[in-house]
Amino acid sequence: MSTFTIAACQMDSQDDKEANLTQALDFIDEAAQKGADVVSLPEMFSFMGEKEAYSTHAEPVPGKTTEALADKAATHGLHVHSGSFFEEAGDGDRVYNTSVVIDPDGDIQAQYRKTHLFDVTIGDEVVTQESEYVAPGDDVTVVETDLATFGLSVCYDLRFSELYRSMAMQGAEVLFVPAAFTLFTGKDHWLPLLKARAIETQCYVVAAGQIGDKPSSVPSFGKSVIIDPWGNVIRMASDREEVVTAEVDLDYLADVRQNIPCLEHKRDEIY
Repeated sequence: MSTFTIAACQMDSQDDKEANLTQALDFIDEAAQKGADVVSLPEMFSFMGEKEAYSTHAEPVPGKTTEALADKAATHGLHVHSGSFFEEAGDGDRVYNTSVVIDPDGDIQAQYRKTHLFDVTIGDEVVTQESEYVAPGDDVTVVETDLATFGLSVCYDLRFSELYRSMAMQGAEVLFVPAAFTLFTGKDHWLPLLKARAIETQCYVVAAGQIGDKPSSVPSFGKSVIIDPWGNVIRMASDREEVVTAEVDLDYLADVRQNIPCLEHKRDEIY
């Protein structure tokens, strides 16, 4: 099909894993009622608590969380993009920050581990050190589905344009950017970066985000959004937990790429 409906779920996840999972499953039900063919959750949708507790809440893949999502995918006959959750890494107390794509039969089609980790030092002060608790993945992940070809990323990856160009060159048409963007950076950088990734790759960008105050970190920005290949915002969430939907039109994407064929003009021999 050339068109399908995609849903982005904006959540205010806290440190109660069972409550977060229940909310996510309810949102998938709601998205299905709205006619969604694909549902995307935010980063760390199942747990946003103390970093020292990440390993306690990590799971194997497949595991309890993916099985619950798979059941919903099969029940409603839709694709589920898990946002991200913590996967066991076998690396001391570190975990992977992992996304999966589950098909309408309930099977995991793809798995991605967040590649770029948010380590920031200002002056002599360590502001955040994600790599202390999270191990990086090493793979660019693109998956062809019966709807479109999806490219996977997580939050801080958004600042590395080369990742998205690589996915586009591998055939990606829809880019997922689940996030827990901070309020401080989000107000200035969230939309400009997402629009840039859409324009330079000529892809749809689906960015389901966290919103609200968190028990062990700074507030999250929200503004979950779906952007078209021209860089237009076609749907944005309000400042609350909610499900937003938009139509993906692959014929329109093809027109954009034909009219401005910049992906064909990339000069690999010089950079």
